[in-house]
Amino acid sequence: MDKDDRIKELEEENNALKQQLEKYSNPQKSYYERNKAIINQKAKERMKKIAQENPDKLKEINRKAYLKRKEKLSIKQNENV
Repeated sequence: MDKDDRIKELEEENNALKQQLEKYSNPQKSYYERNKAIINQKAKERMKKIAQENPDKLKEINRKAYLKRKEKLSIKQNENV
């Protein structure tokens, strides 16, 4: 019976910690969900600014993004095979 009590106690503690984790991680998620349009707009403005000031930097950013997508796609295809 002592083991059963200990297991129940640990499960309750685990649930309490999960609730605390949700409480601290959800505000960030909800902020981005509520302000998705604003964040996307700021990102577009930032990219336009970079394109005007330093087009080579923009090419480098796009190339890195392309290579990252390509790598993820190849990993996904290897998992399927």
